[in-house]
Amino acid sequence: MERVILHSDLNSFYASVEMLYQPRLREIPMAVGGDEERRHGVILAKNEAAKKFRVATGEPLWQAKQKCPELTIVPPHFSQYLYFSKLVREIYLEYTDQVEPFGIDECWLDVTGSIGLCGNGAKIAEQIRQRVWNELGVTVSIGISNNKITSKLGSDYKKPNAITQITSENYKRIVYPLPVSTLLYVGPATARKLHSRGIYTIGQLAQTDRRLLVKWFGKLGDLLSVFSNGLDRSPVAKFDECAAVKSIGNSTTTCRDMENEEDIRMVFTVLAESVAARVREHGLKGETLCIFVRDHTLHSFTCQQKLPRPSCLSQAMVETAIELFRRHYDWTSPVRSIGLSMSDFVYESTPVQLDFYHSYQTAVQQEKLAKTVDSLRSRFGNGCVQRAIVLLDRELTHTPPEQEFAMHFRR
Repeated sequence: MERVILHSDLNSFYASVEMLYQPRLREIPMAVGGDEERRHGVILAKNEAAKKFRVATGEPLWQAKQKCPELTIVPPHFSQYLYFSKLVREIYLEYTDQVEPFGIDECWLDVTGSIGLCGNGAKIAEQIRQRVWNELGVTVSIGISNNKITSKLGSDYKKPNAITQITSENYKRIVYPLPVSTLLYVGPATARKLHSRGIYTIGQLAQTDRRLLVKWFGKLGDLLSVFSNGLDRSPVAKFDECAAVKSIGNSTTTCRDMENEEDIRMVFTVLAESVAARVREHGLKGETLCIFVRDHTLHSFTCQQKLPRPSCLSQAMVETAIELFRRHYDWTSPVRSIGLSMSDFVYESTPVQLDFYHSYQTAVQQEKLAKTVDSLRSRFGNGCVQRAIVLLDRELTHTPPEQEFAMHFRR
């Protein structure tokens, strides 16, 4: 029996939730964005009225307002978005236990086993679409296919509040003309490389010899051939299997440029305190730390490094982050934004290899102290216990990292 895979994508999710709480925003161009005065001025989501002015997600607020001077900017409320995301997933789980989140507003659903009870894929998608609107007041676009990659192309194909089914019969007609950049895992760098070889559409990519793609891109080339031909067979994970966190991190654009290592260390400390607390909250320790740096000219880079041993302590994160920063940044210009994330997790109960140069007992005591601080902050607020370094420049370290763009990806 052929699989029936849905990909659901909540339309303009942040903006849709804001309009539920403030109905007046439905009639005017609006966008969810950061604080322009503190230089967190990026569009996170926009409504349909703003889209008519070609306001784009990710562009600076000043640029969006040049396109649409009447644009109303509202601050993000992430707790509300998480709440609605949870409610939507509860609807999905009534149809299947194979619900795999892909970010806060997207999920794959394998409804193959539900067809006998609920009807075919199109009927199930329509039920979900209507329920999300009637029960929650937000819209969703759903793609239907026999695999995850093609179903995502379907949810992106027609928006908002639409259903698109891609079958073996209409695959070439719908998918082949699409730009290669619409294919999952084809980022800007990969798209540029494909363009340089005269490959602009998914159809052209599908018709390219797989051996050539492997020669150009290695293992990724093999995946590009499979995905572009609609041959993906990866399973949709069960919802309770998706609880394992893949990456946890925070990033921030500071109110002023960071001009020396002391500034960098202060902000890394604020970010690491938040990241470490969330790692401990999940009962995990991370083995790999990644930093993101963007300078005053908007040039950016990321780099990562394995820690000597898995850790959930902010001190270890900060020292590794500073080491990476020193190694890869030459201070040709001030720094505008930095980020920090942890990945490659193990459970905190995982046995560790002891060595002569590291005190296991000291690490245990530090972890107990960190958990005590977590408890105090949970009860009395994040400001009740702070590291002394963040007090050196309260303006620079003011923004609570949990209100920043939090990277929290799941498998």
